[in-house]
Amino acid sequence: MENFPEGKFLATVKIGPKGQIVIPKEVRDMFSLNPGDSLVLMADKGQGIALQPFSYVESFWKAVNPVKDGEQK
Repeated sequence: MENFPEGKFLATVKIGPKGQIVIPKEVRDMFSLNPGDSLVLMADKGQGIALQPFSYVESFWKAVNPVKDGEQK
């Protein structure tokens, strides 16, 4: 693919027979993704599909919904 600015990446991936995709190594390295890491899949019929590392979503959720001492999640 074409060269993109640092921190940007675009690629085409294919869905395998078991519904799996391979995340390109450059992207895994960019986000420090390792085997066994969790990703959050977000889908909107009008907007498309996005993947986010669970740690990013978890950090965001904690920032917008802080748990006070003694409260349960």
